[in-house]
Amino acid sequence: MAGGGVVKVLAYGSNLLLARMRGRAPSAEPVTTVRLPGYALRFHKRGRDGSGKADAFFTGRGQDVVCGVVYELSPADKAGLDLAEGLGRDYFEHPVELTGGDGTGFHASVYTASPSMIDGRLVPFSWYKEMVVSGAREHGLPAQYVATLESVEARADGDAERVQAASRLL
Repeated sequence: MAGGGVVKVLAYGSNLLLARMRGRAPSAEPVTTVRLPGYALRFHKRGRDGSGKADAFFTGRGQDVVCGVVYELSPADKAGLDLAEGLGRDYFEHPVELTGGDGTGFHASVYTASPSMIDGRLVPFSWYKEMVVSGAREHGLPAQYVATLESVEARADGDAERVQAASRLL
């Protein structure tokens, strides 16, 4: 989906998983993997289900890096993704300058958690963590980064329907 009329979005959480992203934005096409310096991946954003969700948390420190994938999607699908992400309530959107694997610079947007939704005591559900890890593997993110994701503490989800729905994507 190259050319005009597309929107570029940096995914770093469960939207790394192509099946998850396409469930929310069917036109989504992965473009490139990127590193976002000055941000740290945290699972401290309070989800509607009470668990921790991913957040690209701005630290301003060069040693902190969030790895992710940039997707191109249609403006109509971007509106649906905004709704799924709770834009304006759960997450805010910020423009970022990125460099693709081929060295080309471009603009994209990234969702970051609303400060009112951050709770450092939260941990993700196991299925959510597995979506993030599986998506990172699917796009070939660096092995050390994947290992860091795998080491994140997670907990079981008591909602069997939610677990089953997530399993279908994995």
